[in-house]
Amino acid sequence: MSYAIIRTGGKQFPVTTGQTLRVPTIDAEAGKKVELEALLVGEGKDAVIGSGATVKATVVSHGRGEKVIVFKKKRRKQYKRKQGHRQGYTEITIEKF
Repeated sequence: MSYAIIRTGGKQFPVTTGQTLRVPTIDAEAGKKVELEALLVGEGKDAVIGSGATVKATVVSHGRGEKVIVFKKKRRKQYKRKQGHRQGYTEITIEKF
């Protein structure tokens, strides 16, 4: 089974054809096709590193992840800060590479 490693949003993801995954937000509408940079394509001795390969994917949807609470406290100093954060994501389906 062949796979590829793509880079998007400053992160790297191993993917296979037909896989659906969540990546950091991509500026494209749902249903549009996007091309992502591939760092490695293939498997075993047939793997090709670099060489400007691309992976074609389709944007399925956009959303926001679960809320993460950031809480800071310094004991005995009357210092508390509470902040929430929800990271945006884009759900994509890998078409071919």
